[in-house]
Amino acid sequence: MLKLYNALTESVDTFTPVSDTVTIYVCGITPYDTTHLGHAFTYVVFDALIRYLEGCGTTVRYVQNVTDIDDDVLRKAKEVGMGWRELGERETEKFLDDLRALNVRMPDVYAKATEETPMMIEIISDLIAKGYAYEKNGSVYFRVASDAAFGKLSRYDYATMLKIANERGNFPDDSNKQDPLDFVLWQAAQPGEPTWQSPWGEGRPGWHIECSAMSLRYLGQQIDIHGGGADLLFPHHECEIAQSETFTGEVPFVRFWMHTAMVRMDGEKMSKSLGNMVFVQKLRERYHPDAIRTYLLSHHYRTAFEWSEAGMDDAAQHAQRWRDALAMPSGSGPRLGITYHTDAFHTYMQNDLDTPNALMTLDTIAATILLHAPKGFAMAEAQATLRTLGGMLGMTME
Repeated sequence: MLKLYNALTESVDTFTPVSDTVTIYVCGITPYDTTHLGHAFTYVVFDALIRYLEGCGTTVRYVQNVTDIDDDVLRKAKEVGMGWRELGERETEKFLDDLRALNVRMPDVYAKATEETPMMIEIISDLIAKGYAYEKNGSVYFRVASDAAFGKLSRYDYATMLKIANERGNFPDDSNKQDPLDFVLWQAAQPGEPTWQSPWGEGRPGWHIECSAMSLRYLGQQIDIHGGGADLLFPHHECEIAQSETFTGEVPFVRFWMHTAMVRMDGEKMSKSLGNMVFVQKLRERYHPDAIRTYLLSHHYRTAFEWSEAGMDDAAQHAQRWRDALAMPSGSGPRLGITYHTDAFHTYMQNDLDTPNALMTLDTIAATILLHAPKGFAMAEAQATLRTLGGMLGMTME
């Protein structure tokens, strides 16, 4: 029975999907500088979750987006003298190439924000009609005070919400706003920026409405699991809840909110804005993809960690040991029994995706194989189990 930490309840809860198909939405990248290890941690973790569910016979419908129009994309494109669309396409392809190299299962739907504006406009129009949003000078804002439940995910007070929002892209002094915390749903056209037509004039969507539109379109009014990095919990996910639930009336919009912790380097969060990044493309030049996955999954998804080259080297040794175990010839002697370790693997994975301990069971199985193979034990069953369990964590073992 799978149990996951749910940020909405602040507890580890038993996970039961709404239907036979588990619906999962994970916030994707803003493509202007990819793919650093923090990105990889998030998507490898959710890949492990999805692979585990599917390995246990569960059908999963997985949607991920790409925020291909955003203030940061426009800023970066100007800095490097490149068209914003060209930059986005280049960085998106680099990101997808890195994920494929890490054996990450591709989403069933990979949605681009720039192709989803009709749904965004539909939601925004409805929110205006219901009094949850207002238009001023061609821009549209969500009226935070109209939603009594706003803040139920983060549990922050108003002052804290405003402080964090301001650090993450909010413009409190926008003269069009009725409240500094109100967030933009549609931005009026600005000189030199790309625009789309809307009932309020030329403009482009706000960040938060993009994910609501894509998740609602492709997964329906209620999602089983919504994920992303911990830095998205507020304001992004908080705003998603507000605009989605006031639009549909379906509460909760998301049943389980999951967030991956930050990867740090030199004591700071690894991020594009700080420039302290370890890139997957560079790691791929030195390490097997299984080693990179092992390094990432050796940390629990809710625990922040500091990048360590020594840790990366250690992960590479573990991954090599599994390949060595699979390469051992199987003898004709007694069958090697490892049922206990298989049960332990599932126990760990079902306990809030405890991948560090799940990896240890792979080590134990590999060590048992390496110990008994020279003694003529029949290895085939144990080796098949090692490959199967490793596959649930996305390891190729090749």
